[in-house]
Amino acid sequence: MKAQKKLRTSDLWSGKTPPAADVDAFIRASPKESQPKLREMRAIVRAVAPEAEEVISYRMPTYKFKGRPFVAFAGFRNHIGFYPMSGSFLERYKKELQGYVRSTGAVRFPIAKPLPVAIIKKMIKDRLKLIP
Repeated sequence: MKAQKKLRTSDLWSGKTPPAADVDAFIRASPKESQPKLREMRAIVRAVAPEAEEVISYRMPTYKFKGRPFVAFAGFRNHIGFYPMSGSFLERYKKELQGYVRSTGAVRFPIAKPLPVAIIKKMIKDRLKLIP
């Protein structure tokens, strides 16, 4: 089996490195510090949305329902990025996500803290409800 080169975080979106072939390859190529949390995030999404299609899109693990992407995630050295694939979605979780770094379309979960599983599950369920 050919050893896969470790990707620098910046390589994932630089265009210089080809995207991972699948989610397993993505996790293996991610920073070692983030790999356990990436596996946990994957398990959470699969548990909440077992019917979702798992793909690599936007160079990261992305989950589709009825052909539409509804969540994605990526691992970094110090955090896991969670992307609900909607620019306005996270605003409704402002209170629950207090204390986490957020942008319009992403939230960062620090590697040093446990993932907020209940909040993540709630967000995934709510995202699924928004897909017609």
